[in-house]
Formats: sequence, C-alpha cells, structure tokens
Amino acid sequence: MQRSLLFCFAHPDDETFLVAGIACLYAERGVRLALATATLGEAGKCGDPPVCTREELPAVRERELRAAARLLGLGEPALLGYRDRELATAPPMEIREKLVTLIRAHRPQVVVTFDPNGSNLHPDHVAISRFTSDAVAAAGDARWFPEAGGAHAVTRLVWTPPSRPWLFARASNLATEPGVDFAFDITRWSDRKAAALRVHRTQHLNTERVFFSQPDVDKLLGLETFRQAFGPALTVRPAHDLFDGIDE
Repeated sequence: MQRSLLFCFAHPDDETFLVAGIACLYAERGVRLALATATLGEAGKCGDPPVCTREELPAVRERELRAAARLLGLGEPALLGYRDRELATAPPMEIREKLVTLIRAHRPQVVVTFDPNGSNLHPDHVAISRFTSDAVAAAGDARWFPEAGGAHAVTRLVWTPPSRPWLFARASNLATEPGVDFAFDITRWSDRKAAALRVHRTQHLNTERVFFSQPDVDKLLGLETFRQAFGPALTVRPAHDLFDGIDE
C-alpha cells in the first residue's frame, strides 16, 4: 500500500505557508502527494508596487500556485473553481462531490486542512475546513456518489494548530503547547520553502511581514506544526510523522 497524503486549502500560497516543508519531506520519502485549492485568491493583494492588475490577478496567482507546487513536489494542484471570499456559499452537494472524487482517486491515509477556526478566522479557511471534514466522512460511505469510485476511509484528519503555526517556533517547549500534536523540523528544506514563498510574488507583503522581515526568520521557516482532528491515538506529543500509528 503506497502512502498517500492530501492537502485541502483555500488559496494559492496556503500550501507554502503551511505545508511546504512536510511536502518536501514526504515527497522525498516516496509518499504520493495531492493538493486541492478551492479558489484563485482573486480578492487578495496584487502587491505594492503591484505585480499585476486586479483583472490579471487570478491568472497570475494560478501560475504562482503551479510553480510553487512543482517546487515543493506537490505536482499539479486540483483547482476547485470557487470565488475568493465566497467559498462558504459554495453548493454543499457540488463541493462535496468534487472533494469525495479527489479522496477516492488519491485514497490518502492522511488529509490535512485548516482547523475549524481557519487559523485566522478567514471565511474561506473556515469553509474549506468544514467542506473537507464533510467530504472525508462522505468518501468512506459507498452511498455517496457511487460513480466517483469505491469508498475510501481516511485514517487520519490533521488540522493546522489553534495559533499561527510558525509562531510555535518561538515556544520553549512544544510538548507543553496544547494543539501541537505533530511537529517537524524542516530546516533541511527551509531554503526551498523560502523560494516557494518568493514564487508567490503577488503576496510579497504577507511573506515579508510573516517571515522575511522577522529577526528570527530562519527559526520561523524551520518548523511546521499540526493538530490531530481524528486518527490513531498518539503515544507522544508532538509526534514527528503524520503516518504514526497507521499500518503499512
């Protein structure tokens, strides 16, 4: 059984901010990776000075996403085709079917998405968390969308932690931090994470604010943390493998 990992996020750049390091780690280990991106972030920033016009932004952000995904070993992202800041209004049956089809096609043991508060309460982050949890449950029930392939039960659902993930790099003891169930030292791939962040040129204000303008940028780039939503019980927290406790 090949290990498989599916990431479900709302916008181009979510994948780089949140999972760039573990994408590189698991790609190197031969895990099959897949990425679903719900919107093209067309309501986001164009940069200052602008990288493109507002009209050009969706196409530019799609190119940025595809370039970052290739750099991180994520392959071609599955674009769900919803509008930025309107994801919460997506027809539930429609997006459920899209995500169930992806889950059954890729058959991941582990799915990663935002926590129920969307990390920062962004409505699209909250929505993709809700829709992903819904689809994980439906994918394992053969009564849903039988034409979408055989039912598949995801073994573990993983969320972003309850605070901004990169800020846990400043914690003195991760074992005492509630919500940090997995922690990864991704220093080996931090240069690639930095390169992928810079690929998202339209979002340079955010990447500068969060990472590159910080005095401890190397520390912030070197750690990724996650929370277990459900899955096999962990014998230690934080664990260092998303597949911990999952049989081969």
